Formats: sequence, structure tokens, C-alpha cells
Amino acid sequence: MRKANLTLAFDVYGTLVDPNGMGAHLEPLFGSHAKKAAEIWRVKQIEYSFRRALMERYVDFDSCTAQALVYVGEVFGVALSPADQRALLAQYRSLPAFSDAAPALQDLTARGQQLVAFSNGPEKAVRLLLDHAGLLGHFQAVISADDVQSFKPDPAVYAYLAERTGQPSSALWMISSNPFDVIGAKSYGLRSAWVRRDKNRIFDPWEFPPDLVAGSLLDLAAALD
Repeated sequence: MRKANLTLAFDVYGTLVDPNGMGAHLEPLFGSHAKKAAEIWRVKQIEYSFRRALMERYVDFDSCTAQALVYVGEVFGVALSPADQRALLAQYRSLPAFSDAAPALQDLTARGQQLVAFSNGPEKAVRLLLDHAGLLGHFQAVISADDVQSFKPDPAVYAYLAERTGQPSSALWMISSNPFDVIGAKSYGLRSAWVRRDKNRIFDPWEFPPDLVAGSLLDLAAALD
């Protein structure tokens, strides 16, 4: 095993676990619209976090998720009872891991890299989510934007990551499937890798390109080499 020389900070929602996995749970209420409802739920969840950070009106990521669910119900004219909402939000805390996540994390650990989970979600919720997905044991730490009372891509959140890991920017990588997260990390001064599972997905044409692009988490180790 080679000496660890990098710290890899992994985004969680959309990179390690799949929010669109909620489609199956939405189907009893949303029927044929379940897949689209799951996609809109995710979009609004992220949008609400952006708005909250800009407005400096913080609520935690779980609250953004809950409010986004209410929005989705209204979009499709589905009356979600309080019991329905509680059940769906409970299922959101057990999202499925992407199939490449566990073997990739195991490979990176074997290569001597230090891994941390870095999420907008509250630490307790993220730990439960990763544990359910069978991924928690791969990480040396779970670092949450909740501690900063803001959300990625706020520079203060990446500054907190750097502070917690104690790593210089040259040795600290942000690993994410979310372009906004990659751009935020690069803008702050970290290195970054974009996990592009969907070949049709387009990266934002800004001045902050990723340092590398990997087609899956399994490709990441070779790309870092």
C-alpha cells in the first residue's frame, strides 16, 4: 500500500447515492409521473439550498428536501398527507448507493488515499444514509455544511472543508457528480473531479473546469494516477 498523499472529499447526494432512486417510492402516489416527480424533487431541493444561502435564511438540508417534496406534490396535483410526507422523507434517508460507489471507495482506500464525505446534509442524517448504503466505513470523517449554516457552493463551506481536513489545496480534491459543486470547489482553490456517469450531460461553460473527468467512480483511481 502506498503512502496516502491526497484527501478526497466525496459529495454524497447524486455522487455516492442516487436521489432519483425515490422514483419507485413515489409511484404509488404519482403513478406514471413518479420518475419525473423524483427529478423535480431533486432540482427543487438544490434550488432551495441555493436560495437559502444567498438570502442568509438558513434551514438545514433536510428542511429544503421536505419543502421541495411539498412543491412536487402541488406540481402534479397530488395531495400528500402529513403521513405520506413523513414516509417519503424517511425513505429519502435510505437512498440506494450507485453500483460503482462501494468498489471504487474500497479501491481508493487500498491505494492509500484518505477519504471524507462532504455534504450539504446534516452530519447525523448523512451518517445514517451512508451506513444504510454500506459506505460509511470507507470514510475517515463526515463533514457537513450544516456546521457553517450555509450550503455549497458558498466559499465558506469549502473553507470549512479545508480547515477540517488540514490539507493544502494542492492535496485536497472535491469529487462530485454535480457541476455546481465542482465549480464551487475550483473557484475556492481546490482541485476537483467531475463524475460524469451520463455521457449526454453538459458541464457549465464557466472559467472553472474540472481538473479531471471520470465516467464513473471506478474510473477515478486510474484518472488520479
